Amino acid sequence: MKRSFSRRTALKAIGIGTAAISLPNPPSSSAAEAAGKATSKSDWHTLPDRVWLGADYWANPMEDWRIVKGAAECSSLKGDRNIQLLTHQLTNLKGKLEMSVRISQVEMKGKDGGAGFRLGNRSDINEYRSNSFSRAQLNAGLRAGKLFIGRKEIAISGAAKPKGVTLRLTGKPEGAKYSLTLTATNAAGKELGSVTQVATETMLLGNVALGNNYGADGRARGKAKGKASGGNGSARYRFENWTASGDAFTVTPEHSFGPILWSQYSLSDSRGKDGYVMKISALTGPLGEKDNQDIELQVNKGGGWRKVGTAALDTDAWTATFRVANWNEKKETPFKLIFRQKHTDSSETKHERTGKIKANPVGRPLRVGALTCQKDYAFPYEPVANNLLKLDPDMLYFSGDQLYENHGGYGLIRDPAGPAILNYLRKFYMHGWSFGEAMRDRPTICIPDDHDVFQGNYWGEGGAKMQNLEGGASSKGGYREPVRMVNVVHKTCTAHHPDFANPKPVKQNMSVYYGDMVYGGVSFAIISDRQFKSGPEKVETGSGRADHVKDMHVDTLHLDKPGLVLLGERQEKFLEQWGEDWRAHNMKVLLSQTVFSGVATHHGGYGGYLKADLDSGGWPQTARNRTVRILQKAKSLHINGDQHLTTLSQYGADKQRDGSWSFCTPAIAAGYPRWWRPDEIGMKHKNRPKHGLPNTGEFIEGFGNKAYVYAVGNPEVGKKKNRYELAHQKASGFGLVTIDTKKKTYLIESFKFSIDPTDGKASNQYPGWPVTIQQKENGGDNVIG
Repeated sequence: MKRSFSRRTALKAIGIGTAAISLPNPPSSSAAEAAGKATSKSDWHTLPDRVWLGADYWANPMEDWRIVKGAAECSSLKGDRNIQLLTHQLTNLKGKLEMSVRISQVEMKGKDGGAGFRLGNRSDINEYRSNSFSRAQLNAGLRAGKLFIGRKEIAISGAAKPKGVTLRLTGKPEGAKYSLTLTATNAAGKELGSVTQVATETMLLGNVALGNNYGADGRARGKAKGKASGGNGSARYRFENWTASGDAFTVTPEHSFGPILWSQYSLSDSRGKDGYVMKISALTGPLGEKDNQDIELQVNKGGGWRKVGTAALDTDAWTATFRVANWNEKKETPFKLIFRQKHTDSSETKHERTGKIKANPVGRPLRVGALTCQKDYAFPYEPVANNLLKLDPDMLYFSGDQLYENHGGYGLIRDPAGPAILNYLRKFYMHGWSFGEAMRDRPTICIPDDHDVFQGNYWGEGGAKMQNLEGGASSKGGYREPVRMVNVVHKTCTAHHPDFANPKPVKQNMSVYYGDMVYGGVSFAIISDRQFKSGPEKVETGSGRADHVKDMHVDTLHLDKPGLVLLGERQEKFLEQWGEDWRAHNMKVLLSQTVFSGVATHHGGYGGYLKADLDSGGWPQTARNRTVRILQKAKSLHINGDQHLTTLSQYGADKQRDGSWSFCTPAIAAGYPRWWRPDEIGMKHKNRPKHGLPNTGEFIEGFGNKAYVYAVGNPEVGKKKNRYELAHQKASGFGLVTIDTKKKTYLIESFKFSIDPTDGKASNQYPGWPVTIQQKENGGDNVIG
């Protein structure tokens, strides 16, 4: 993120959510240079009132903090609310440190939980983003009129209900340990007292933070990974003028995150008068009414920067989207997204996000990075994110579950819509924090799935509102969340996608996002296999849970009732038309959430056998087979995710292997485990592939569907303590599909989590991969055996 300071310029706004633009030729503008300083000084006193605290901070949780009249103020009485400083990490205890902050108590109910500093915020990998969700090892602050460092405390006068009290923490080496001194000074500058304590390296290394509400002994009330226990009987504080300096810190200005958090773009041949259309979205944190709420787009063509236009931020989703028609797809084009921060002193600060719109890849194979499901125990997923940069695919596909309900801790807010949206955005921002660099310079397709809309599973029933919430939402039809929040989920994920096939909303005025992208000689159909699907309570599984069939002897054909929906009439019609339209491409790929077969035999635990899971795309069977036949005509590969179990299989509708191939990618970080272990439970198979791997061949899966399983990457039972080792053990990773439009082949690769994909080791991939499939095999003209 580049910044220039005190730049005073006039802004002209375009008051629309998406700026639709034909590329102009304005005069070029110069770029400002950034400068990072070793001393961090909070700028809250210069910012308008708003939720988002700024680029140098991560607030836990974001929705419980506000900038109010020039200070960062906690709005919750619950425990362990904190603000992590992203740019400064304590790394050198041979050096000195100094931090100061002015605190004021805003509200207290019951006992004073205190306020001050948190030190030693350190995860198992001691990485600044993961550290932001870790429990502090040492706290130093003011609580109930007592100044404390850890468990050492002294009573001071005049600070029982502090107003404008400055806390100053200094540190220096003292033999093998480190000496810390905390001093309190009142608003008039009078020293109220000080306390000194020595600490060890393990108590101090990592992030530093501000804390609101500590436990009685100076420890934060929250649990590991920031999952706070909370509770009432605490206090709320304001924090002003936070500074941090000293050579004990490693200072990394590049660790700041925002105000443009990340961007996502697509490039697609419209096959009409608009030619190639480039769409790009910028995402910011939640800003305030007096903030600038516009983003500017500039491009560099011929050596000079030219303004393309300005787009307004959607003040629910905090996205600004540009649509640029007649884009020159033949040349790589640098871009800048610019946000001008308005300060309360009438100055402005210019912030930029730069990147490149890649040229349309022609004359060579197209490489697609395919990803799904990121459980935050492995955040920030560096092995996967770094391997994407190393492999440099032409485009990315995220098939859903960019977050889970417990992402980042601090609970789930389901309603009303406003707080639920902030809760969602905070969790979603962890996705961009991890993969924003990979998304910077390549087209990205990103679709939501069940956990993105705060449901363990969902059957959308055309956008219907969920009824009868008693007993939980896991197997109910419809949407649990307010439609306003669901629409924000759709917008943050898909606003930058190519124009939707039919944007007409469904029930509750809920948005849709199905359509296609033509890029690199390939047409990608993008659909939702959840939004229209029938709910499982329309049938009876006999297991006590509406979506699970546990008895292997149950005849599941009775679950296939007339009228049940999988993709819905609108999306089926779209796919039929897409399958017949071969303009500007000669190969096709379907992108959706999940596989259209029940290729998992065990769920949740190693012994957790399920015959059939109605959350899979194998149900309802008639609608599933209808979809398979549509794809058969299109000769389309299907790339999907959701299952936390990588599989390569081929659909059958009227006979085995007469349909498309499905590549279900590994989860980025697998949570709920699944296995495909048909051999050990005696499922019959025919025509095991030549490689002879177990659990492969032609099967009749739990719903009675025909499925040819060519490869599977079953996990181990996860026991490792280190987050990355655990993710690797649970069969996490990512997929890569190389589409050769000349040879008409798909090279499919399924990579494990902690590997180097460039070293050529066969063990980098799951058993059975890589595999090359010919286009004609997606129509049942099979070569692989």
